[in-house]
Amino acid sequence: MPTHIAAVETAQVESARRRKTRDRLMDAAYEVFAETGVHAASVEMITERAGFTRGAFYSNFDTKEGLFFALAERENRIRLERLQEGVDAILPEIDRVPLTEATLGDVVTRFLELQSDDARWCIVQSEFKLLAMRDSTVAASFLAYQRSFLSQLADCIDDAVRSVGLRFTMGPIAAIGIIVNVYESAVQEAILEGGNTGSMTAPPMARATLPALVQSLTEPLAASRQIRGLSG
Repeated sequence: MPTHIAAVETAQVESARRRKTRDRLMDAAYEVFAETGVHAASVEMITERAGFTRGAFYSNFDTKEGLFFALAERENRIRLERLQEGVDAILPEIDRVPLTEATLGDVVTRFLELQSDDARWCIVQSEFKLLAMRDSTVAASFLAYQRSFLSQLADCIDDAVRSVGLRFTMGPIAAIGIIVNVYESAVQEAILEGGNTGSMTAPPMARATLPALVQSLTEPLAASRQIRGLSG
């Protein structure tokens, strides 16, 4: 085998091994952060859970906070992909029926059902938000991460809303921020009431309030197809 081909294959193997190590560390951190809190979690606790040494941790992440942001990027990417898959599957069905208040509520509920692990992720993000609020060196990075995710989420949902002949009555990022805050509050309430933090369907409060909230934050697009039952 030519030397350069062998070198490329070796590099690919090492890259794959490194990705697996990072994923195992992130999986372990996810569990430890949810169980003990981000502040109380130590590098040793994470590496022990993952079955690695401190050296493996520091060869992949500079700090515990850096690991969190890598974990957040991965988890949010999964959620955005899941949401987009749901949009692609659900929207063609909407085109075959009139869009009414009832069908809009059904769509919102089905989108909520795409998220299966929001309780545990809510705990981890809440823990890290508290850490960022106490530590100014973390706050700027946390805000940047939050704003980036909200912007990506707004792009996805705004496209979906427009595709059914609606638009938000305010800037999409502001509207999605309101929706996300209500949803997170519903998840927190469900956790406090004893919800399973490992896996949870859309919380009852979210199912009860979000369809009406989405309706209040949207209006028909000019020259769009007629939308019945949305303007009172």
